[in-house]
Amino acid sequence: MPLIAISACRKIEDYRQSILHVGGEVRVVDASTDVEDALRDIDGLLLTGGADVQPSRYGETAHATVQDAEAGRDDFELGLIAAARPRGLPIFAICRGVQVLNVAGGGTLVQDIPSLVRGALPHSFPAPPHESYSLAHEIWLDKDTLLARLMRERLSDADACEVNSRHHQAVKDVAPGFRVSATAPDGVIEAIEDPAARFCLGVQWHPENFWRTGEFRPLFEGFVEAAQAWSNASKK
Repeated sequence: MPLIAISACRKIEDYRQSILHVGGEVRVVDASTDVEDALRDIDGLLLTGGADVQPSRYGETAHATVQDAEAGRDDFELGLIAAARPRGLPIFAICRGVQVLNVAGGGTLVQDIPSLVRGALPHSFPAPPHESYSLAHEIWLDKDTLLARLMRERLSDADACEVNSRHHQAVKDVAPGFRVSATAPDGVIEAIEDPAARFCLGVQWHPENFWRTGEFRPLFEGFVEAAQAWSNASKK
């Protein structure tokens, strides 16, 4: 089974279960670990949700709404990405994760959607206190993308689906080499990917919350399959 490094966060269990239920093994890694030690023997990297990337990382001053992440988390996760991408290690990035991925590649972020995006939909819904997760809004997928290919059977040839939403920031300027693979109806970027990579995908919603019901299981299946292929190739 491929071994997946999951960056530590306050709500780790749904990420763990999402990987375990599609046949992966899990190692949770955090800023107390050296980057090379964290990635040793790893076959894929899952970047999780959390508070905001410091705007100084992409050359901006902080908006009043910016919420600081755990001490050392920006450095650690940017280091993980910098080490993982040249190796071709499969990367799946969720919510804060897609924002870190974009910043690591040289992109920027919308620091506060409600105050900076005219006509924006609501994107920040609190997590429910129980196991059911409501869907917040639609996203539109570009059909010629990894994201659309993974979700094809679930979409039944449609180019849209409903997602949950708990974010006040989003990708603004897309990092060089990446492309947008989904947007919300208000134009907010909901997914990006690197078409040159085996698997390098970031989504702005929280697919891990649906591991019990399977709405976004194909994303985790595709990620773990790519990690297994990377593992097989690296051992030749």
